[in-house]
Amino acid sequence: MKKSLKMPHTYALLLFLVAFACVMTYIIPAGIYDREDVDGRKQVINDSYHHVAQQPVSPIEIFRAVPTGLVEAAEIVFYIFLVGGAFGIIHRTGAINAGVGAMMEKVGKKGNMLIPVTMIVFSILGFSIGLSEEAIVFVPIGILLAKALGYDAMVGTAMIILGSGIGFLGGMINPFTVGIAQKIAEIPLFSGIIFRTIVYLIVLLTGILYVLNYAKKVKKDKKHSLIAADMRAANDARFEEQIKGIDSFTMRHALILLCLAIAVIINVYGIFKFDWFLMQMSANFLIMGIIAGLIGGLGLNGTFDALIEGMKDILYGAIIVGFARAIVLVLESGKIIDTIVHHMTAVIDHLPAAFSVIAMFVTQLFLNFFIPSGSGQAMTTMPIMVPVSDLLGINRQLAVLAFQYGDAISNNIIPTSASLMGALAVARIPYTTWIKFVWMIIAIWAVICIGAMIIYMNI
Repeated sequence: MKKSLKMPHTYALLLFLVAFACVMTYIIPAGIYDREDVDGRKQVINDSYHHVAQQPVSPIEIFRAVPTGLVEAAEIVFYIFLVGGAFGIIHRTGAINAGVGAMMEKVGKKGNMLIPVTMIVFSILGFSIGLSEEAIVFVPIGILLAKALGYDAMVGTAMIILGSGIGFLGGMINPFTVGIAQKIAEIPLFSGIIFRTIVYLIVLLTGILYVLNYAKKVKKDKKHSLIAADMRAANDARFEEQIKGIDSFTMRHALILLCLAIAVIINVYGIFKFDWFLMQMSANFLIMGIIAGLIGGLGLNGTFDALIEGMKDILYGAIIVGFARAIVLVLESGKIIDTIVHHMTAVIDHLPAAFSVIAMFVTQLFLNFFIPSGSGQAMTTMPIMVPVSDLLGINRQLAVLAFQYGDAISNNIIPTSASLMGALAVARIPYTTWIKFVWMIIAIWAVICIGAMIIYMNI
């Protein structure tokens, strides 16, 4: 009996990459660039690359690099833990679930408003608090409402998953992707927000029109549905059972959501007015979480139990940062990271700058298949992409955009995305069927993002 091939666990894959990096320190010639301080950040000096004595990394360092990576990335790791814990409190109160559920039921009665309003709301949650896996719980509601309006389960699933995916692509104040990538790139937190907002609005509009167009075809003739008729008819009872745990929306829930909104606004104001960074943001979210827990009736002990539970839920993404940092540590210890940067720039240096940016975007798109964590991918790739952009004379913001867009777009189509595969499992939509539905809008978004990066490069 043949065994099906399984994708290795992300931690196992990252540890393999640490080991691979260790082996490369014995093979790749060691070399370094000279660096200088420019506007408070370290920047490589062009044409300063030179070879140094080989410094191969001992195999035992493969395992030592992981705890060292966690220590060196402690600010980011504990930021993820604290913000994740604070959001865990919010989730425990049921405020987000109740609020979004009530909104979807209300707009569902208006029919034609369901798809655009739902996608807008989930995109806002995506670019503000990084809503991802949490969106899965709303898939049954989306499907039941969509089917009640004459659509199919694909519409109900798409407006939620693509909605939150659009938010991640916009990423204007997403603390887990843009925030971490910009810290590594040593550029102001959430800088470029106006440009990102413009791109987000364009992507949001195309996404809504795409889902509306499919929904219109299905409503007109069920033969246009990509989902088999027997599947469409079989799942209503199961979906109704799944949404019973969502509470009715109360004034207490409204106060909690107001508290969350105020915390986000205060953080954004502090970032642009007082140059706040990850430490201040995590502290403010922690305060917000505690207040929300008390408003939500969790009590002091219940609030901190929810904080711990939220940290447990975010553990996967937080620890990935340490594993990802370990790869870079080995490359730096062996003095080969600059050699890699040197050869990468040598390959694309003669190409037009636009092609270099596209190459960075495609690289991030590809790597997200293997490292589906946005924070982990940022820690792995940005230390290489930043000096490459410096040497090519490309704004570091473009390196962040290439990461952000590559990560966000591929999350809507790759089979290693936990949020996508979880949603499809709940909806019982085969992955191959989802590919048939989504490939065209993914291609459209890729073209929009590439065009946006080329425009940014010339302004």
